[in-house]
Amino acid sequence: MHRAVFLLLLLGLPALAPAQSPIEEARELVASYHSDLSGLDRGRDLLEKLLKTDRQVEAMILLSRIYFIWGDVRASSREEKLEAYERGREIAKRAVELAPKNADAHVWYATNTGRFGQTKGVLRSLFLLPTIKNELEVIFDLNPKHLGAHVLAGNVELAIPWGDLDKAEEYFRKGLKLDPHFTVLRVDLARLLIRRGKYDEARKELRRVLNEKAPTNLADWTIKDAKRARELLESIKDKSKDKS
Repeated sequence: MHRAVFLLLLLGLPALAPAQSPIEEARELVASYHSDLSGLDRGRDLLEKLLKTDRQVEAMILLSRIYFIWGDVRASSREEKLEAYERGREIAKRAVELAPKNADAHVWYATNTGRFGQTKGVLRSLFLLPTIKNELEVIFDLNPKHLGAHVLAGNVELAIPWGDLDKAEEYFRKGLKLDPHFTVLRVDLARLLIRRGKYDEARKELRRVLNEKAPTNLADWTIKDAKRARELLESIKDKSKDKS
């Protein structure tokens, strides 16, 4: 290999870069999906093809993440969303079975499960709640600083009728201490503050999302988080005073 590169350089020819693996290529497509949503389709297809012959846990986790994003931003109907979240859930569950100590596998299994239940309806969400809570316990045991777990745990408390808003706020704020640029957490914190009637605080958090110069996940910030922040700001534009 070194001899071949030396000969190419000697002849004045550029050495060829090593080909990307399907996982590397899919990861790049996910990171840039804000520029081209169809990249999600290509990343999905690359990994589905890979997993037919090679059961790599890393590929399963990434594919589960792609299905979650696909359901959020690419699906054009409720049925397509449900199919995406269910497929993401199925793949992540397989990853959990192969690598039970992989926190990311648990996170994407629980996250797709939660979104599937949310899309299906309230009763379905409550039916799946024990699974999600169990997964969160496992994730926090494996990695107490997992940002995805903070997002999910806070949203569970925010979503269920008997949820603990203090706990939800604690999850969101702890997550933001770990990474102040993880904008989905800031949007969710703003949602909670709006629920509590703290409109001025919510506006502050939402403006921080919109003014973020270095979001941890540029694609999510561009396509999802900034859009949600603008919508939430619009929804409280006439709310002039925080509730006591």
